Amino acid sequence: MLKAMVIFSGGLDSTTCLYWALDRFDEVHTLTFDYNQRHSIEVEYAEKTIRLAEQIKNKRIKRHRFFIDLAQIGASALTDRSIEVPKGRSMEEIGSGIPITYVPFRNGIFLSITAAVCEVNGIEHIIGGWNVLDYSGYPDCRKPFLNACEEAMNHGTKLGSEGGRFHILTPLISLKKSEIIMLGKKHGADYSYSYSCYEGKEIPCGKCDACILRAKAFQEAGLKDDFLVRLRNEGVR
Repeated sequence: MLKAMVIFSGGLDSTTCLYWALDRFDEVHTLTFDYNQRHSIEVEYAEKTIRLAEQIKNKRIKRHRFFIDLAQIGASALTDRSIEVPKGRSMEEIGSGIPITYVPFRNGIFLSITAAVCEVNGIEHIIGGWNVLDYSGYPDCRKPFLNACEEAMNHGTKLGSEGGRFHILTPLISLKKSEIIMLGKKHGADYSYSYSCYEGKEIPCGKCDACILRAKAFQEAGLKDDFLVRLRNEGVR
């Protein structure tokens, strides 16, 4: 039986990965991190997205949730509420430099924990929504970093020392955001509860980097955003 673990924030990218994995693996697990992030509402919406995926794909998804307080480290607008989330930036600004929404070594921390959870559950395939084409400012989303993490996992675990091997899968790494959406739709993805906004409010602000990139992606894909359609249908927006 092929098993996979999806590192699942519940956002656009990880939701695409979830549907992609459900079409490829016999048993799919999700690992969602509650790291005291400003937009902790994403954890609530992640569960709703998983339930919706189970209904659409008629498959059970095994959930894991891990609590870790990265606010103790700070230095990011996502974990330090005294730092303002950037708003209204141009695409040129978004695509240049490392933004203040970068959480120091977040993916390294998440991957280390994910490896431990996977080892206990006999899972060798780890899937994440890392991509660099539209938003290359995060150094821990790049392929060389992920390759290095995979090697470290295989050198530093019981699984690796006994002949097993972890595989970090990056199905979105070379895709634009619009292409990610189209890939998700190809696999039946519903983004009605996939949450992106850095502000963490029920109604997305529409002005932070995540909202701007998401709106641009749906526009380029020629599709309406499922999340906004749901809000309008519910009379919230």
